[in-house]
Amino acid sequence: MAQDSVSPRELFAARPARLSLTQTATGSSPLRPGDNSPLDSGPWSRVYPLDMSQLPESPKSTIQIGEAAERAALSIDAIRFYERRALLPKAPRTTGRFRLYTAGDVTRLTFIKRMQGLGFSLQEIRQLLELRERSRDACGEVRDLLNTKLAKVRGKIRELQKLEQELALDLRKCNRELRQRQKRAPKVCPVLTSSDEKERRVLC
Repeated sequence: MAQDSVSPRELFAARPARLSLTQTATGSSPLRPGDNSPLDSGPWSRVYPLDMSQLPESPKSTIQIGEAAERAALSIDAIRFYERRALLPKAPRTTGRFRLYTAGDVTRLTFIKRMQGLGFSLQEIRQLLELRERSRDACGEVRDLLNTKLAKVRGKIRELQKLEQELALDLRKCNRELRQRQKRAPKVCPVLTSSDEKERRVLC
């Protein structure tokens, strides 16, 4: 007897039903139009409630050490050094072990660089950073630090001015000797001899 023909529609309808992508694997109701709940990938997708508070926050406000160094006009090694000396808080890291820095860190680095440029030591900068945390009532202490630093700078200036005078005097002596050699035989360079070092006989 000839086999009855079966249409493709009837053949598909005869197969065991599978869960559609609009139905959960646990038999929950189909998704409603406009429902944007996330699905697992694959034919047996499972629906989860969408809770934005559980999603990891994107670190848009953080930058890596290379960009931080560029913004603060410092080297990467300098930033690592400041971090080791506790002038900069220890940076958090990504899962890939990259350091992350904020805009506040860049501001702090810029301040450290500026204070070093003014001649403050790392210990003094650490004091200034502590005072910076309570900037409103720290002006008196900052003034005292500045007065101390200014007194040291002025003392160095006086020493340098004295050294400048001594060097200028020795230079005049050497120039005078070189001019006189055009008329007479060379003598011992006056800069290399003194009243207590007459035995040195090096020609200028």
